[in-house]
Amino acid sequence: MKHKNVKRKIVLLTLVFLIVGSILLKSIIETSIQIYEKQKEKKDFALMLEELKEKEEELNNTVTKLQNPDYVARYAREKYLYSKDGEIIIRIPD
Repeated sequence: MKHKNVKRKIVLLTLVFLIVGSILLKSIIETSIQIYEKQKEKKDFALMLEELKEKEEELNNTVTKLQNPDYVARYAREKYLYSKDGEIIIRIPD
């Protein structure tokens, strides 16, 4: 009788440990997947941030240039074919 009870307890404890171990393993795997996804998302956002910083720098440079009246006048003449009095515009196709 005692031998049966000991064997039954060992089987029961083994099952409990397997179940708890399986639950813990599942939790670890799910957490690892979430960490991987968050790291990938972080890399994507870092790239996006870098692109936005470059765009911001470009826009800041443009703003600085547009505050210069000589640049604005030259830009308007080149881009929109504005001319000074007595100036003739000849457009060469690209």
